[in-house]
Amino acid sequence: MPPQWLGQRKVKGQPLADRTRDHYQDLLDRFILPRFADVELKHISPESVAQWYDSVDRPTYQAHAYSLLRAIMRTAADPTKNNGSPLIPYNPCGISGGGSSGGKRKIKPATVEEIVTIVQNMPDKHRLMVILADSCALRFGELAELRRMDVNTKNAVIHVRRSVVRSKSAGVVAKAPKSEAGIRDVPIPPDILEAVVEHRREHSAPGPQGLMFPGAGGGHLSPSAFYGKISKTRRGKPDTTGWGWYEARRLAGREDLRFHDLRHGALTEAARHGATLAELMALGGHSTSQAAMRYQQAASGRLAELAQKRAEARGWKAP
Repeated sequence: MPPQWLGQRKVKGQPLADRTRDHYQDLLDRFILPRFADVELKHISPESVAQWYDSVDRPTYQAHAYSLLRAIMRTAADPTKNNGSPLIPYNPCGISGGGSSGGKRKIKPATVEEIVTIVQNMPDKHRLMVILADSCALRFGELAELRRMDVNTKNAVIHVRRSVVRSKSAGVVAKAPKSEAGIRDVPIPPDILEAVVEHRREHSAPGPQGLMFPGAGGGHLSPSAFYGKISKTRRGKPDTTGWGWYEARRLAGREDLRFHDLRHGALTEAARHGATLAELMALGGHSTSQAAMRYQQAASGRLAELAQKRAEARGWKAP
């Protein structure tokens, strides 16, 4: 198989993102190359692809690896990608539904009581991360890159402009979101505004560029420092004490809850209180078309109204 494919691969004219490239390389190294590295492209048949596909016993990796192999073979069969002469006569990857890993995981949003328990059992400096993910639908990477200058408490709005991304090849990189829709202004619900002000005063790094959630060494907060570990009871050995997200969700009886699920819950609540599709896209930073992106400015006022409705549903009363 041609080793240069990954380096030359582009999506919408842009090189692959660092994390995507790392993921593809991992799939190649673990699943595709062990079977096809020494096989000429023209000798990769539908039968050999089917046999290989059945040998991968983990549904998610099976789907991802198959999708990658299919893309590689599609390139090989495309004359426009090979100076007018395709390397193979057709794409041998024709398994119907092969790129799907089956039904998506069903998310059970956290209740108000569960969120309260989780927040109470988080380290003080990380409590606001849970609150903002649950109330403002912010991603972990967006929170980890959030700076004092991005949080306007006077106007009760968070300016999401960057996200921190970690990859094996590039390390820790702060950059703009993937799409224009990811750059957005998110209203701060009135019932959590005081917590935002207090956190910025007590825990954020100094100066306009200071991180709202700095790591122990002053840089970006690492996932491991936030997620922590659960407490364990061990035979014949001292019990271990848990801390962080994993321990807090265990105490709330929600070991199934992922941090990203809080974002899902926030968007679900916004929809329950009457948000339109365009408003949900604006709140979550999603974009599926240019038309949806044009609605963001018009929806910004409604987002603040929706934030207040969600705060009132949690028991907050306007002064």
